[in-house]
Amino acid sequence: MIERMIMQLASMMKVENDVSTFQNIRIKGVSIDTRKISPGNLFIPFKGEQTDGHQYVETAIQNGAAAVLWQKDVPNPPEDMPVLIVEDTLLALQELAQSYRNDLTAKIIAITGSNGKTTTKDIGAAVFSETFKVHKTEGNFNNHIGLPLTVLTMDEATEIGILEMGMSGKGEIALLTKLARPDVAIITNIGEAHMQDLGSREAIANAKLEIVEGLPKGGLLIYPGNEPLLVKRVSGIKQIRTCTFGATCENDLYPEDIEMNEFGSRFLVRGMAEEPLNLPIPGKHNIFNSLAIMLAAKEFSMEEDAVRRGLEAVKLSNMRMEWRDGLNGTRILNDAYNSSPTATRAVISMVEHMDAGREKILVLGDMLELGENEIVYHEQVGEEINPDKIKYVFTYGKLGKYIGEGAKKHFSESRIFHFTDKEKLADAIKEKSNGSEIILVKASRGMRLEETVDALTVSEQIQ
Repeated sequence: MIERMIMQLASMMKVENDVSTFQNIRIKGVSIDTRKISPGNLFIPFKGEQTDGHQYVETAIQNGAAAVLWQKDVPNPPEDMPVLIVEDTLLALQELAQSYRNDLTAKIIAITGSNGKTTTKDIGAAVFSETFKVHKTEGNFNNHIGLPLTVLTMDEATEIGILEMGMSGKGEIALLTKLARPDVAIITNIGEAHMQDLGSREAIANAKLEIVEGLPKGGLLIYPGNEPLLVKRVSGIKQIRTCTFGATCENDLYPEDIEMNEFGSRFLVRGMAEEPLNLPIPGKHNIFNSLAIMLAAKEFSMEEDAVRRGLEAVKLSNMRMEWRDGLNGTRILNDAYNSSPTATRAVISMVEHMDAGREKILVLGDMLELGENEIVYHEQVGEEINPDKIKYVFTYGKLGKYIGEGAKKHFSESRIFHFTDKEKLADAIKEKSNGSEIILVKASRGMRLEETVDALTVSEQIQ
């Protein structure tokens, strides 16, 4: 993590007051939360519409902070503690992270996309950790606040930094990539997430491609070669190199001889691995996420055996393709961290083709931020569910019910159930399951369907 004297910090961002009286105080790390202060931290308060973090500055010092930033339009900065006055504390955080990034020797891999960013990041961390000292984005620290904090927590001995870049609107990826200056940029896919803000998949493709703005001349962009929206746009970008992954042989990497089950995949990648590779997370879409990372590994000259070991060691963040033991022998696939039509279709297809000896139950909630056509997107997902492979469809939420409406075009109404109460939802699932099923739970994070997963899970019942 960043460790500097205050006089050094003052040269890394625009500080407007005289810090000479406390210039030799050593700062170790930064924090924006007084509850998570470590001794020596620089505390950074933000002035928001509802709350003002400046009111917690004294608490931060009491909890061990060595110094604090202070936004100059906030009155009465304290005079009895080390304070660095700046124009805007958020911009100062970003300036500090950018300056620190410029001091690092680490190679940076930036990952964006409508779906699969976190999974690809987790796969990348597992693969690159076989050879390099790796630092990755933790949790959802992938926005204009989280990414600078991730950079500032990076050890100076880090060799590979893997940074996830999220967005909700135009210009956000450009900000993040210019701050991070990646050597390699990965776009996982173009879906419908953030349709509410951007309006079309074309606009989403443009926003995701902002990631190249931080690449140096000759930097590498890795993207899905079977996505026409990207192929067309990338062809007009000069001074960078490109590699593609996808389902067909026109791509630089593509999978063959795919074998899949509920626990993962086995597949061959000619030109990259002489023997089949094993990936311990299910879903064909995750094979493609792995191909993106394999291209990045090739860029950094990783050995085949190291890549193989890394893939076999992958562990995903919570609530992403997380298997849980359900009541009476059911198996629950908790994928309730995020959702979109593209991601939901992929995981439903995966479940439909799983173990033929188990019946399948879907528990699907609202997919948020899809814009004016949100009802249509939900209905379309329902229409594509295969009634020969799925036993029951349970839906939850105001928009989730339209998944059920779409499914009714192929399912009898006796197999479709809608709820607005999670307790009643869980009770109905228990009543309809006999213990032999695989139960998929999928929704946007705001629906908190992990609460339903907990209600259906053995360990939660025992406690």
